[in-house]
Amino acid sequence: MPADLKVFRFRLPPAESARKRSAVARLTSAPRGAKTWRMPARHRYLLVCINRRPDDNPKGSCAAKGSIAVYDALKQQLFQRNLAKVEARACTASCLDQCATGVSILVEPDHFFYGRVTVEDVPEIVDAIAGGLRVERLVLGREDLERG
Repeated sequence: MPADLKVFRFRLPPAESARKRSAVARLTSAPRGAKTWRMPARHRYLLVCINRRPDDNPKGSCAAKGSIAVYDALKQQLFQRNLAKVEARACTASCLDQCATGVSILVEPDHFFYGRVTVEDVPEIVDAIAGGLRVERLVLGREDLERG
């Protein structure tokens, strides 16, 4: 156990302790002989900003720049390429604070942003995901991220 974690222990009266252990076991254990499965963890999550601001807002918004169409295309192409179950999942997100470079997509757990994405960029993004790569021309640099 890591040294920075503190563990607090207390003792329950024996009868209550056994009763609680039994209740916890019933809730957390599969019946004997039952098949169990784990939900597959995807390798990547693509969070597409679909935030909408008023049209006169100087920051603009990803939704006004076509993020919903990008999200729909990304989801469809991941599914068509059989990447949606295990490799990657496209999800919508509220503001990712990259309004100046929207449409923006945060790729996790790789911790980078795509910016200025259009529907035409989606096939290239999906190809990169399939190959374990990224589309460098769309990756936001430090100056973009600082500008937000």
